[in-house]
Amino acid sequence: MKPSTPMLIVRYIALVIVAAIFLLPFWVIVRNAFSDAAWIASPQWHWLPNQLNLDTVTRVLTNDNVPILGSLVNSAIVSVLQTAGTIIIALMAGYGMARFPIRPARWVTVLTLLTLMVPATVTFVPSFVMVSSLGWISTFRGLIIPTMFSALAAYMFRTWFTGFPRELEEAAMIDGANRWTTFWRVVVPNATGIIGAVGTITFIGAWNAYLWPLLIAQDHDTRTIQLTLSQYMTSQGVRIPELFTGALISIIPVVIVFLVLQRYLVQGVEQSGID
Repeated sequence: MKPSTPMLIVRYIALVIVAAIFLLPFWVIVRNAFSDAAWIASPQWHWLPNQLNLDTVTRVLTNDNVPILGSLVNSAIVSVLQTAGTIIIALMAGYGMARFPIRPARWVTVLTLLTLMVPATVTFVPSFVMVSSLGWISTFRGLIIPTMFSALAAYMFRTWFTGFPRELEEAAMIDGANRWTTFWRVVVPNATGIIGAVGTITFIGAWNAYLWPLLIAQDHDTRTIQLTLSQYMTSQGVRIPELFTGALISIIPVVIVFLVLQRYLVQGVEQSGID
């Protein structure tokens, strides 16, 4: 039964209102990035910026004391490598939990789910101690390797593999392929949707991470964009135009990644069975 015209109008109006609410913070970032401090701090609300020049953008990009461009490169390296590592590890972990018919596999799944109930910040201290003992402070290894293990990603893959038809794998094995070949040549090529979903979630989370890089990246050579933006907030005050301009620059890569992979995100979440 198709909804009536008035009902469709109500739905579209509700969608427009919800979209406007979600987009309002992004518009505030754009407005403040092209406004001066007095205009931003004005008691009267202004929808449009009071200047459309690129002076603030130029100052942000050319400030050697706050190296935005270098931090963007660091964030890109950390996010891409962490996403790739998480996908590979979670793929194999999820496949093992879904396919190997041994009794401990159920307990492994249960323990994996239990780790989701532990706040990530609780594990920062022991993780920091291990990273420090390995000499990985202020290195990309310390930023990336401890964050490559995601229980949520493994569970999403495990749920997807549970619904994947075993007949395709059995047919490949009858043709002479072993388990490893079947996994990489039959199963993985059919999992592009869930891989895209996990990859999108992981990339955005890695790009926006702040607490773990704050502990590990203790010099400018390894600082990510989030840490660099915090340099505009000091005890002497907050440089509001530069902060919002840097925030606008920092979200551009995330928006591009999301727009490119959004269809995989929706498809992967639907196929994983997670509501």
